[in-house]
Amino acid sequence: MTRGTTEPTAPQAGRPPAKPLSVVAHVLRGVLMGLAELVPGVSGGTIALITGVYERIIDSANHVVTAARKLVTGSERLRSFRSEFARAEWILIIPLLVGMGTALLSLAGVMKHFVETQPELSNGLFLGMVGTSVSVPLLLVDRSDLRSDASRLRVAVIFVVLAAAAFILTSQGTAVAAENPSMLSVFAAAAVAICALVLPGVSGSFLLKVVGLYEPTLGAVDTLDLGYIAVFAAGAIVGLALFVRGLHWLLHHHHTLTMVAMAGLMLGSLRALWPWQDDAGAVMTPDGNWPWVLLLMALGAVGVLTLVAVDRKMSGRDAIAPGEPDLS
Repeated sequence: MTRGTTEPTAPQAGRPPAKPLSVVAHVLRGVLMGLAELVPGVSGGTIALITGVYERIIDSANHVVTAARKLVTGSERLRSFRSEFARAEWILIIPLLVGMGTALLSLAGVMKHFVETQPELSNGLFLGMVGTSVSVPLLLVDRSDLRSDASRLRVAVIFVVLAAAAFILTSQGTAVAAENPSMLSVFAAAAVAICALVLPGVSGSFLLKVVGLYEPTLGAVDTLDLGYIAVFAAGAIVGLALFVRGLHWLLHHHHTLTMVAMAGLMLGSLRALWPWQDDAGAVMTPDGNWPWVLLLMALGAVGVLTLVAVDRKMSGRDAIAPGEPDLS
């Protein structure tokens, strides 16, 4: 199941300039990713996967991490740093960051209020979205990797095991929000939670909620607590640097297994989004609000299907093989 080791060419090498419509589309993708990161149970990586930019983000992040390493070690450090840094697809990354930043700064307070005051409705909406999204990584599986019985069994085992692991993790109760968290705990939590940004199916916001740092973090963003934000950002950078290279390697050498693993994580994480549960994570029976919950669930599913269809139309992904970077 090993894919070819040839990496995408540098984004700047011989490519036509990005169209204004593409830049706007990247900003909108960033807004959706930022919104997803505000929601416990929904991963920004899931949105990146749905909208067709996931592997391009991982490739670019890997180039940035490699550039930082070359700046510290090796010969001709500055030249090597510039060369590797330029290989990141900045025409994609910068608009994404702009969109994410806009969503986080403008909607943190609103999303916090919505999730806290309407947990059933918000979970119903997100359950429909994430449930529909499980199919996205499965559609990117290379069927040539599933020709033998052994390969199909291996894929099935990975899918089931990771779905079960995610189900167990998301079945745990969440901690009470910390009133004055230590900066060390903020740094450590950010280093772990940021991995969810590049790992579909694992919610960074949910991980923060589990350790009691979800409300303090949204509050810090909403009030522009620069000290808290700086510590969180430092932890996030360290977490990305440690995690992204391994994920990049998996995508390029075990693409099918990685996509199946992501689908399993996404399926198992649906447990966190069951609309009727108490603070300890125990499942409860639906109440009289269930018609509205089901309506929002259906709207979430339709929204994802529409998003996938529109993105494929705009970026021409129908002609792109699974795992091949979308260069629109």
